[in-house]
This record gives sequence, C-alpha cells and structure tokens, in this order.
Amino acid sequence: MIPDDDPSRSLTVADPDDPGTTYVSLVGNTYAMLVTGEQTDGRYCLIEMRVPDGGGPPPHRHDFEEMFTILEGEIEFTFRGEKHTVRAGSTVNVPANAPHNFRNVSGAPARMLCMCTPAGQDEYFTRIGDVVAGKNAPPPQLSQDELMERRRRAAELASAYRSEFL
Repeated sequence: MIPDDDPSRSLTVADPDDPGTTYVSLVGNTYAMLVTGEQTDGRYCLIEMRVPDGGGPPPHRHDFEEMFTILEGEIEFTFRGEKHTVRAGSTVNVPANAPHNFRNVSGAPARMLCMCTPAGQDEYFTRIGDVVAGKNAPPPQLSQDELMERRRRAAELASAYRSEFL
C-alpha cells in the first residue's frame, strides 16, 4: 500500500539563480546546493557542479549511489581504473562503493548535475568547503595552512558521510 500524503512536505523548485541557493567552493569547483536532503527528507540531494578546466576531486568511493548528467562541456570519469570521456547530454551512474573520480580535461569549463541517494553529500560539501556569493564567484584565496585545514576536515568527516579517499 502507498502511504498517505504527507502535507508537511512541500513542493521544491530548484532555481540556481535564487538568492537563497547556497554555493560552495571546493577543490576549485563551485557547487550549488539545488535540492538538499533536508528538503527531501534525506531521500536524495541534487547539486549543480561547475568544474573549471583541470578541476575535479581526488579518487574516492562512498556507500551511496551517485548520478551525473553533463549539461555543458565534457568530463573524464575514471571508474575502477578505466577512463571514460562523457560529453554534454550524457548521464553517468556510479554504483555505491565503486572507486571513481572525475576530472575536466577538456580545456573549457564544464557544468553537470549530481544526484546522490540517499542525501548527505550536500551537507558534507557544505561542511568541508567554503560558501561563496554565487555561481561565478571566484574561489577564495587560501593560504597553505588553510588548504591543509580543509584537507584535514574532509578526511576527518569522510567516514561520517559514508565516504573514503583512495
């Protein structure tokens, strides 16, 4: 049986230009928290990722599903050690627990949507990154000590968010 409607939950409209959107700078990328786990009762989150040429996270894995839809540009995904170039219009699903990373090696900026289920990645990114003013805001100029603090915090919090760096 399908449960009754829960009127305490409301419709969510994600607009990256909404002044209430949180933007996070992380490893040179800018992530917009479009739909948060708080809005979906923890079911999933949706993040818009702006990835400059050369940008992307280090190899990692996590115990949740992650799906990317490339909106602009192209991204090179490394999945279990094998490289795949994915262009705008394509969608990639990374199964839970599989080692992977991505890198923009196209020579131009790229933009993609990332959906994680269940949610949590949105909160993790907000806790380890730096909130910036908007999608075109430059990343903060961090000192070497500040960079080391961000890396320490990311590693320290990774297991709480079902992730590990490889």
